[in-house]
Amino acid sequence: MPPTETRLKIKRDGSIIEVGFRDRNILDEANIQASGEQIGAIIEAEASPKLLISFANVEHLSSAALGQLITINNKVRAKQGQLRLANIDPQIKEVFQITRLNKLFQIHDSTSDALKSFA
Repeated sequence: MPPTETRLKIKRDGSIIEVGFRDRNILDEANIQASGEQIGAIIEAEASPKLLISFANVEHLSSAALGQLITINNKVRAKQGQLRLANIDPQIKEVFQITRLNKLFQIHDSTSDALKSFA
């Protein structure tokens, strides 16, 4: 597999995997696809994944990125895992509310709040 530049920052905190984004704008279809595949591989490698996705510094998300989040959520749930979202910009959070995705995802104001919410 050729090395590719990752758009993600990934770190493990005990059993919890934290994922962050290097980009301020998550709009490029190819990058969204690659990031989704990378997160999917992380989920597949875990028996019961505990995944925290932080949107700190992210200013714009495309609808394709939202679709990818739904796919990630479905993969985590299929493995009886837990997914938390954190640090979402107020304008992006508004999109989650309009699309009612705030009902699908557990959204926390900060990474520390999200980490505390894992069972």
